[in-house]
Order: sequence, then structure tokens, then C-alpha cells
Amino acid sequence: MDGEVPEILPAECPDPEPASPESGDEPPEPLSSKLPVPSGELNLYRAAVALRLVLLAAFFHYRVTHPVADARALWLTSVACEIWLAVSWLVGQLLKLSPVNRVTYLDRLASRSYPLPLQVREGREASRLAGVDVFVTAADAGREPPLATANTVLSVLAADYPAGGVTCYVHDDGADMLVFESLFEAAGFARRWIPFCRRHGVEPRAPELYFARGVDYLRDRTSPSFVKDRRAMKVRYEEFKVRMNHLAARARKVPEEGWIMSDGTPWPGNNPRDHPAMIQVLLGHPGDRDVDGGELPRLFYVSREKRPGFQHHGKAGAMNALLRVSAVLTNGAYVLNLDYDHCVNNSSMLREAMCFFMDSTAGNRTCFVQFALRHGGAGDVDDDDNGNSVFFAIEMKCLDGIQGPVYVGSGCCFSRKALYGFEPAMADDGHDMETAANWTICCLRRGKRTGATRRSRSAVPLLDSEEDSDEQDEEAERRRRRLRAYRAALERHFGQSPAFIASAFEEHGRRGCGGGGGSQDAAVAGALLKEAIHVVSCAYEERTRWGKAFGWIYEGGDGAAAAGMATGFRMHTRGWSSAYCAPSRPAFRSYARASPADVLANLLVPPTSVLVANLAGVVVAVSYGVDHGYQSWGPLGAKLAFTGWVVAHLQGFLPGLMARRDRAPAIVVIWSVLFVSVVSLLWIHVASFSASPAPPTTQQPIL
Repeated sequence: MDGEVPEILPAECPDPEPASPESGDEPPEPLSSKLPVPSGELNLYRAAVALRLVLLAAFFHYRVTHPVADARALWLTSVACEIWLAVSWLVGQLLKLSPVNRVTYLDRLASRSYPLPLQVREGREASRLAGVDVFVTAADAGREPPLATANTVLSVLAADYPAGGVTCYVHDDGADMLVFESLFEAAGFARRWIPFCRRHGVEPRAPELYFARGVDYLRDRTSPSFVKDRRAMKVRYEEFKVRMNHLAARARKVPEEGWIMSDGTPWPGNNPRDHPAMIQVLLGHPGDRDVDGGELPRLFYVSREKRPGFQHHGKAGAMNALLRVSAVLTNGAYVLNLDYDHCVNNSSMLREAMCFFMDSTAGNRTCFVQFALRHGGAGDVDDDDNGNSVFFAIEMKCLDGIQGPVYVGSGCCFSRKALYGFEPAMADDGHDMETAANWTICCLRRGKRTGATRRSRSAVPLLDSEEDSDEQDEEAERRRRRLRAYRAALERHFGQSPAFIASAFEEHGRRGCGGGGGSQDAAVAGALLKEAIHVVSCAYEERTRWGKAFGWIYEGGDGAAAAGMATGFRMHTRGWSSAYCAPSRPAFRSYARASPADVLANLLVPPTSVLVANLAGVVVAVSYGVDHGYQSWGPLGAKLAFTGWVVAHLQGFLPGLMARRDRAPAIVVIWSVLFVSVVSLLWIHVASFSASPAPPTTQQPIL
């Protein structure tokens, strides 16, 4: 028992920003800053909100002072609904009154990461920058093109970050052999693609986006070696695409006997609802190097166990499985999750995230950094697309001015400690030794009443403090009982895995696990893989707090959006804050252009329909005013003012509506015109039946 104590006792977490030896006693410069949006850009919007409040007050005054006596119940119901809508609108506006912009200082991060001469910078930088585990979720090759998943993986592996600090885990939720084969092909291509990107600094580093963009990459490139390398790499990528497209064609028809592996044995995942766990190291074996002899990032294929009768919880369950596997194998301090088609568009995005996590002031309180997501495939870098641009350019900046943005399900870098349910370090002094200890020591067992109310927010059961005893034997026995109870509490919290529990309190990630060119003992590697298989078994989460108190939360449902919102909110309730990062070059971009279904799903048809309806109403109102003379011009002016008021509030959708070559997508205009026409015809048809009949005219008899 005493030999196992060091594995589960809480250890002090490292200071999120170690001081440079050259800095002396001076505090380090901040790596990021929060800048408020200039008041000149917000005054007009704030004036509009104030005017709306005045109009709402006048409206409710009229509604309350003019009740409907004949239908009082209906009147009360309508007033209650109107008040609810007004309060909902008001709450939404309060969030938008103080948006902020984030600025990162990559040069300061580089100065702290490169304290040694150039020839030894790579190894030293890897020791200063924290390890990052990247999670890519895929389903099956039939629904998700293998080429899209491969491009996402290649863009992650080629990121501008020390190779020893990046590990990519691809989770195949459908246990599809073609996904495994596509990753095997991508691993082989990565041995040439990664050194090509590092030598020439190309952007973006997803090969499909890089070669498909209509940009002359040869301009201002005078080096003949670059021209030669690019042409050779493009030929190799075309050959790679042929193999990937062949895999996609095979996925359309599954053999009746199931997939057969190259050694003649059946694929273990032929039944996607009943199969064992599978983990395969694709990159990171001992001695694994690229064509230039450089170190390669690690790449793992993971498919969790699935059995009938167990709840698997969709994408949220897959993310929790990856969280446990990565903790056992590499245990990076931070994790980044991506969907299968969200390629890295900015190779410095991991360094951008480190500017928040390693910041000396706010780094120990930041639970996640949410990046903006862009669609459009091979479009221009500055190409703002559909309604997502409105959400990320406005809503997320406004939320960032309070406690931070919400988690949207992809393109987000997390602190592993925050995902485990730890509390943030709340001390003001980032260099105080007690700050690091507060990660664990300040949190007591759940339900225990303490003097500090903030301690009850932690989800992690930690060691209780006891009064010192004068008798050493009695104190030792009491300590043994406490340690046994503490170990049982940790197992009820994290599950029956001593290796995972030990990793939760480790000071640094084990970067040598899985290979990466190291000389790790084969027996130790095999034991770690066996433990990794255990933590992704379908029964591991039974009678634990996974998905309830920490990790990706299941309470919001199996949907990715609902689970993501619940996960982010749970961290915020513990006192964490988040950050929104929108660099000039978007960090992530979708592999394919947005389809018409995506455009319709992002809220472009409703505002376009409102715009078309108001324009049609203006034409009808002007025609009516011209036809009926001066007496109708007063109401006409009021109607035109109201129409202008409505159209002015649609300005937020104009960037997304006019994104494609300064014109609206034809499918959006067609659906909007069709919708307005149908509604107008129905309105005319209903109005013709509900109108009161005209009084009969009396005529004098003709004599």
C-alpha cells in the first residue's frame, strides 16, 4: 500500500509561466492582452438599444393601461409572452455592450522559448512549450471522405510546433477499416509533407487547400529548390489522392463477409456496434524519422470498445475516451479537438493558444481557448463566409468581454486540469508557490463543508487535512485509513485505472510514451498500451463521475452542440474563464465549401426573406400612396421609417450574405423569394375571407 501512495497523492502543478533566468526579479511581459472595442464603434449600437428600451417601455405602458375586458385571460397570456420576449432580448443585449479584442504576442513567446543558440533550440523549446494532444473525431469512410480526414491529420502534424510536443489521436467511432487504411497512407505521406512545410514555411499546411488555391505560390520565390520541391510534392500528393479516392470508392460497397485485413484475418470492427477496443501507433515508433532525418509527431488510431446494452454517448463519449487514452500514453498538458473536416489553416495556432495558457497573469485561470471556424475550402484567407461569420465576429467577442466565449464543439484548445474538474488557481501572484498547490490541496472531498466557499466547486476528491496527533503510531494508522479512503474516492471519481489516476496529478506529460524516437523499454510500452485499452472499455465509466461532473458532459444530450455547451458552462461555474482567439489568418478552415444545406442551416434565408418582404412592402406602399393622394402620405412615411428601422438591423448579416464575390448566393435568394411569395399569397387569400362585406349601395329609382 505504501508503495502505491506516490501514484495517487496530489502533486503540485507547475507554474503556468516559468520565469526566465535572464529576467531576474522583474515580472515577465504578458503574452496576451484584452483590448476593449473603441467606444466610437459601439455608440450607435448602444443608442439603438436605448431607443428600443424607450419604445418597449411605451409599448408596455399602453398594453397595461388598455386591457381587453372581453378576453382578459387571452390579454394576460399575450402580455406575459411579450414580457418574456422583451426580457430575453434585454438579457441578450446586455452581453453585447462590452465586446473585446484579444491580442497575442508570439514574439514574446518565441523569446522565452528560444533561450539557447539556434543549433540546440529545437530540443530546448520542446522542454519549455507544453505538450498538446490533438483529438480528431471521425465516423466512417462512407459518410466522411477519407481524404478530408487525412488532410486534417496532415495539417495537424505539420503545425509550427516542436514535434516532440504534438500528438494526434484519431478516434474512429464507426470502427471502419478504411479509416484505418487512410490514416496509414497519411502517415506515409507525412514523412515527406512535414519536412516540406518546415523547409519552406508554406501556408496552409493541409495539402488539398495548399495546392487547390488560386494563388501563385511561385511569385517572389526565387529559390530553384522551392520550385523543384513543390512540383515533386504536388506529384506525390496527386498519387496520394488516387489511393485515397480508391479507398472512398471501396467504402461504397461493404463485402458481405466483412472487411479482411492484409494478413487474411477479419477486421475486428466489422460490426460497428459490437467490437473490441483498438489502438494502433501509426507514427512515433522508436527511430521513426522523416525523410530529412527530423523528429516526427506521434499519430495514434483509436476506436473505443462498443457492446450492446451500454450507453456510448456519441461524440462526447468518444472525446472522454480520447482524454483517458492520451493521459495514459502522452499526457499533454493541453488538448485540442477538431472535427474530421476542420483543417489547420494557420500553422501557428498552437502557439497562439500557448500565449493564453502560458500567460503570467491569466494563464492559470484559462480553461479553454476557442478559435473561430471558417468554411470555404480553397477560398481566400480573408473570405468570410455564411452566417458563422456573424456568430464568431460579434457574439463570441461580446461573450469574451464577460467570462469568455462558449465552447462550440470544435477548434478549441483545453486545459487538461480544467477538463478533470480541478479548480483554477485564484491567487493574484502568479509566482506564489501556493498558487500551484491550490490546484489540488484547496479542494476537499465533495460534500465536505469548509470555510472557503469556492472549494466546494471542485469536482476532484482530494486528501483531507487532519489534526496532528501526539502519538506517532496512532497518526500513522489514521493516515493509512485516510489514504485508503482517498484512493477509493479517486477510483469512484476517475475509474479503476491507477495509471490514469497518477497521470491526473503528474507535473509534466510523459513525452516519451509511444516512441517519438526514444529508447523506451518494450515491456513498459506494452503495459501502457494495455492500460490504454482498459480505459476505453465500454464499462469503464460505470459508477464513476465521467460525463457528470467532469470531462465532456453528457447532460446536454448526445448532440455535439448540446454536449459542448454543457461542458463549457460547467467549467465556467467552477470559476474558470475562457478566451476567444481570432488571428488575422483564421486558425481553422473547413475542408470543403459550404453546401446549400449548410447555408440554409446558418440563418441566411430568414434575414434575406425579411429583407425581400420589406422591399416588396415598400413598392406596394409607395404605389398605394401615389394612387390615393396626399392624405395617405403620412401613414406612408411612418411605414417607410419602420421598414428602414428593420432593414438597418440586418446589417450584421450582410458580411455573410455578400461573402461570395460580393453577391448573395443564388440559392438563398431563390428560397427567400419563394418563401415571401407563398406567405403573401396565403395572406391575401386569408384576408379575402376575413374582410367584412361591403355595405349595399342604395340607388334612386329611375323614372
